[in-house]
Amino acid sequence: MHSRIGLFLSPVHETGQDPHLAIRRNLDLVDHADRLNYDEVWFGEHHTLGWGLVGAPETMIAAASQRTTQIKLAHGVTPLSGHHPFHVASRAVHLDHLTRGRYILGVGPGVPFDAATFGLDPKVQRKRLDEALPTVLELVNGEERITQKTDWFELRDAKLQLPRFSPQGIEIAVATSGTSVTSPRLIGQYGLSMTSFALPFALMTPGTPDHIGLAGQWKHAQEAAEEYGQTLDRDAWRVALPVHVGETRKQAFDEVREGYDRWLFEYFGKAAGRDVLSPGASREKALEDRVEAGGALVGSVEDVVDGIRRMQEATGGFGTLLVYVADWTSWENTNRSLELLARYVAPQINGAVSRPREAVDFAIAQRAK
Repeated sequence: MHSRIGLFLSPVHETGQDPHLAIRRNLDLVDHADRLNYDEVWFGEHHTLGWGLVGAPETMIAAASQRTTQIKLAHGVTPLSGHHPFHVASRAVHLDHLTRGRYILGVGPGVPFDAATFGLDPKVQRKRLDEALPTVLELVNGEERITQKTDWFELRDAKLQLPRFSPQGIEIAVATSGTSVTSPRLIGQYGLSMTSFALPFALMTPGTPDHIGLAGQWKHAQEAAEEYGQTLDRDAWRVALPVHVGETRKQAFDEVREGYDRWLFEYFGKAAGRDVLSPGASREKALEDRVEAGGALVGSVEDVVDGIRRMQEATGGFGTLLVYVADWTSWENTNRSLELLARYVAPQINGAVSRPREAVDFAIAQRAK
């Protein structure tokens, strides 16, 4: 039974704590999610800013594959602008074997903070994504040999030696944060899965294009799919955003408020150098503003269920909610939130509560006859 809920681990951790224990925590969290029947977990790749400590997500996926039984494990994402396409494809197929078919390859252009370290302009990142994506698709799921030469990689009669574990092919997803139509259009062009980040207005740096909402992201992808004769599946659409569930709405907000403030102002504001508050916005109400803007779900079980249903209605429907674990609170509170999501939120979203309730109603009706 699919929960329709997964985890997205950038992962970010506040500075000032033991990095080794932070890394181990991520693997423990995957174990916890696996036992709670979460469908999948995604690992990001980051190399700068101090908070995102995982620069080799494939190693985390490999380690997690040996500790888990059913949860899918995904790259979230491999920045194609910084990796040779052949190496991306080779690692993907190896992980397909290590996970016994539970691997998902997520790709994207790469984050701008890391690009500066590698001397890449954001426009170059997207150009490289365009060049590398069809090559990776053929190497991973195709059968042809590839000869290709660009200004940053070359292949001569290239073909992987190792066959795929998954005969149906490896699922490949492209991430989009709503800052450009490029990624949604690539998704439509090649008929891939889409992973969207529900970012609010507060994280948009002045001077950048207006944020494209979730429904708009799907619209651009669908239009491109129609142009190129592809078919997209809403069930393969993931939406990622922070989620925290408490016994009550007040408890949920109280548990994450201080951590959210540090994450917003220390990580995105201080380390990343972004303007994190809109003009006239209050720091004291920043968390409430984010939730209201659709950039997070915080509250009781009922609040989160209602929030997911509103997102489904506003977007026209998506397959999986990815809980972006932002390390806003203690590990104990995070674990408890994930338990509440699995036990009480997921079954209302995936319909698992229907049959037990139907059985009760049937028994009552039979006695009344």
